[in-house]
Amino acid sequence: MARRHVAAFAAFLFLLLVGHCRGGKTGICYGRNADDLPSPDKVARLIQQQSIKYVRIYDTNIDVIRAFANTSVELMVGVPNADLLAFSQYQSNVDTWLKNSILPYYPATMITYITVGAEITESPVNVSALVVPAMRNVLAALKKAGLHKKITISSTHSLGILSRSFPPSAGAFNSSYAHFLKPMLEFLVENQAPFMVDLYPYYAYQNSPSNVSLNYALFSPQSQGVIDPNTGLVYTNMFDAQVDSIFFALMALNFKTLKIMITETGWPNKGAAKETGATPDNAQIYNTNLIRHVVNDSCTPAKPREEIDVYIFSLFNENRKPGIESERNWGLFSPDQSAIYSLDWTGRGNVDIMTGGNITGSNGTWCVASTNVSETALQNGLNWACGPGDVDCSAIQPSQPCYQPDTLISHASYAFNMYYQQNGATDVACSFGGAGVRTTKDPSYEACFYLDSDRKSINTNSTPPPAPSASSPSLPGQCFTLLLPMLSLVIASGFL
Repeated sequence: MARRHVAAFAAFLFLLLVGHCRGGKTGICYGRNADDLPSPDKVARLIQQQSIKYVRIYDTNIDVIRAFANTSVELMVGVPNADLLAFSQYQSNVDTWLKNSILPYYPATMITYITVGAEITESPVNVSALVVPAMRNVLAALKKAGLHKKITISSTHSLGILSRSFPPSAGAFNSSYAHFLKPMLEFLVENQAPFMVDLYPYYAYQNSPSNVSLNYALFSPQSQGVIDPNTGLVYTNMFDAQVDSIFFALMALNFKTLKIMITETGWPNKGAAKETGATPDNAQIYNTNLIRHVVNDSCTPAKPREEIDVYIFSLFNENRKPGIESERNWGLFSPDQSAIYSLDWTGRGNVDIMTGGNITGSNGTWCVASTNVSETALQNGLNWACGPGDVDCSAIQPSQPCYQPDTLISHASYAFNMYYQQNGATDVACSFGGAGVRTTKDPSYEACFYLDSDRKSINTNSTPPPAPSASSPSLPGQCFTLLLPMLSLVIASGFL
């Protein structure tokens, strides 16, 4: 009996490990509400040059769909709200649309999703009663064409579909939407389709900066965690909190198995004078950290083993959009295809805690102690690095080159960096439970030199650690390496 319990726990631990180490997909939203945009053919080439594999458009423009033929890019197309009436009333309207707008270009263009309606609760015209009948008619048309197992149907929503989103465990749908929401959720479950939602931590920060810190909205390592008082779950960023508020709202209606997909999220690169957070630097930080979060460990506190796919808004600035200044400036590119800021789509990049720049490799980087954690966390990290971490800490002893200044943060920075460099200069090697942060700014001073991945030795009285290996394992490999001994110990204990 004991052995069976141990084996079961070991299996659970292994599944938990695998769940934490897999990642989601990241795509881009390609809106066209702007003047002087490049032709769809040029846009398709630009997207391929950026190694972007997933694209969302908001209609079924034939020129755009044709441009993505034979590109291996997966396309999400949309039925605009203005077409919901025609789509919901007559099956023949949908059949004709599919025949003219989808079938001639599929499968050369890899259309994988159709969104029927977009943020219908935000529409100035009440179309909520039309969306589910329209979705059913689109499904019927796909079944006739034999594509209902290859193209998934859903509809997108804003976070405004909730009546409450904080704390996440109290997430609840607005009861006034029950008339269409329940049949829609049933449709999604029946057809194994995701619940699609557009999330914008920027607005949470912009609307309430006294309650939502910029660091929390940007996934910054300096962010102070927010504890959900009902569950005890700790949230280190607004994105996860918003996602989990949707999950808890679904769970309250007994739809906890529905997968959540984020069909829009991003950060504006420019805003009005009062929109101080809308800058290219913040946009780069948010989207870089978002991609890292999704690709490397997209799980949220409430769903620790479920990856999340996201689409970043948006490819271009769109100057014809109404509203405040930021509404027109969410793009990664200007209409002339010049980049507003760089973005690493691989998820291997990092945001420098000191400079705000984008770290895309290990060369010329260091790991230092965070100024936003407790002394206990720093001391624990220092003790571990100089003990089990096998770091030579003699350089921070009295009379040695790195002893002064005799402060905890200075000594921890030196020890953290030594461990980081001798363990491949990876994100995992600089974690220290959140007490370590990467930087491209050399922290060396006077006679105290900090090793980096370009230096083969350091000029101190201590013995230098081995140079970092030329290649380090992938993040899943690192996770497996770190937890495999624990798994082995658990399994072995069943036979003591």
